[in-house]
Amino acid sequence: MKRLLILAPNWLGDAILALPAIADVRRELRGTEIVAVARPAIAPLFALVADVDRTMTMDAAAPLRKAAKQLAAEHGDAVLLLRNSMRAALWTAAARIRERWGFAAYFRSPLLTRAVMAPSGLHQAEYYQRLVHALGFPNRSMAPRITVPAALREAAAGALREAGWNGDSPLVALAPGAAYGGAKRWPSKRFAGLARALAGDGVQPVLIGTAADRAAAADVERGFAGEGRSLLSLVGRTDVPALAGVLAICRALITNDSGAMHLAAAAGTRVTAVFGPTDERATRPLGDGHQIVTAPAWCRPCMLRECPLDHRCMRGVEATAVIAAWRRSL
Repeated sequence: MKRLLILAPNWLGDAILALPAIADVRRELRGTEIVAVARPAIAPLFALVADVDRTMTMDAAAPLRKAAKQLAAEHGDAVLLLRNSMRAALWTAAARIRERWGFAAYFRSPLLTRAVMAPSGLHQAEYYQRLVHALGFPNRSMAPRITVPAALREAAAGALREAGWNGDSPLVALAPGAAYGGAKRWPSKRFAGLARALAGDGVQPVLIGTAADRAAAADVERGFAGEGRSLLSLVGRTDVPALAGVLAICRALITNDSGAMHLAAAAGTRVTAVFGPTDERATRPLGDGHQIVTAPAWCRPCMLRECPLDHRCMRGVEATAVIAAWRRSL
């Protein structure tokens, strides 16, 4: 096999959790060029992944004819679908890629040359590894890893200094946003209280996130105001590689269940994560030293985007519990 195309998952967290499966494939296909096919927001991740030789971008909603033409132009001998959509299977079949491998989901088995029954009840990283194992690729570590070069760390340190960091205080990143919906977000007032406590201990808190997280970050900043200490913010000012650089020089990340959580863990940064509506058994950060904080609630994990009740699964998590978990992680 000269070239293998891999259709990466559409979300940052899922794409990172697929990296161990990609590493399993890489070990067995040493002489094969591996090309990650990812949507534009996710594609920069693979510049930090040693197991991928090249990346091509493709919009997740690309029309069938356009997508098939792009894929066919790569002249891949096989394609591994880490997306379970019917659209992805149609793309690869229309591109006439000889070998098409993926899970037998959404009635797309006739479009695949090797369709594997999807397992259930697993961590998402193990879910992807089960697919490649069924295709004949032995599994090893389930923990994702990325490589953050020195240039990215230096650029991150420069951006933090521009934002007000003195270059000496230990940094802890705070990620108050979450892409899936408001139910995943720990209340902004709690994040503000956490930031005040960290600053009081001589730690420099720094807010991170995408442009979509600006409202949540602004709420945290308002709750922090007037404390006579600094709260830095890089929200909306980093792409995936730049964010990886920031996280790599932070002592820790305190976060909701988010893509940033998995990015930090893959970069080797300790994570303390607050879980509410989502299931930590399926999407907890992988690696050593990470901490999960939850509150007892009969309704969790509900997997809903917005809470129809009183959000007790997140409101029940006190800042003191998160700080204690953060200290344990260190």
